[in-house]
Amino acid sequence: MVAKLRGVLREKRIGHAGTLDPMATGVLPVFVGRATRAVEFFADGGKEYIAGLRLGMTTDTQDSTGTVLTSRPVTVEKTEVEAALNFFTGDIFQIPPMYSAVKKDGKKLYELARKGQEVERSPRPVTVARLELLSQEDSCRYHLRIVCSKGTYVRTLCHDLGELLGCGGVMESLRRTAAAGFSLADAVTLEEVLRQEHPAALLRAVDTGFLRYPGVTISSHAEKAARNGASIPCPEASDGLCRVYSPSGEFLLLGQCAGGRIATVKSFFEV
Repeated sequence: MVAKLRGVLREKRIGHAGTLDPMATGVLPVFVGRATRAVEFFADGGKEYIAGLRLGMTTDTQDSTGTVLTSRPVTVEKTEVEAALNFFTGDIFQIPPMYSAVKKDGKKLYELARKGQEVERSPRPVTVARLELLSQEDSCRYHLRIVCSKGTYVRTLCHDLGELLGCGGVMESLRRTAAAGFSLADAVTLEEVLRQEHPAALLRAVDTGFLRYPGVTISSHAEKAARNGASIPCPEASDGLCRVYSPSGEFLLLGQCAGGRIATVKSFFEV
């Protein structure tokens, strides 16, 4: 997606806030131009997914695209699935799947997995803020809603649920419905981008990602100091993070105010 957008927008500086599995759809926040400097403020944010859980099998990838390892009968009821969700809500530990980009001794796990190798992985802490059963299609298939922290593997969640229920489980589908403060309502498809005569018009101003912080406008003299990296006086600003604008309304930086002075946290003006 980043490669395609580089060509469409004719901009080399493009980044994103969180990868998606190849089979997944949904929200992929993309940052363009000077907005790439903001990725670090969004990449660690919570995410929301709608996942399809299929019980009765396990695979080497923990999703339905992998090689089937086991197949077992499913005798659990919907109430048992709902009860099992409680064991995976809150602060939990996950063992990253072999088919993942996690590195072991400098090599990505999926590179080792493709060679038929399996190595020991350390459990990692993640937070599942919300895990609920949305619907049941049949005795084997369910849809789950997951609100979780960065680094949570929904595939592994489905796998571990299946193991707890005694019949195995895989992720059959995945749609990310929210990430980095953006939802599906904010998203546009690649097809929509390609149809635009001026696709850059779809981009949001970088400061819209920081509207939760108060904005302050500084003087021309202070602007010059800010562009040189110096802290600037701003006695009217409250302590904490703030958006700093030039007299002309240009978004200059995200700043940290303390004791009437603002220090630069991250600058966003073009040099």
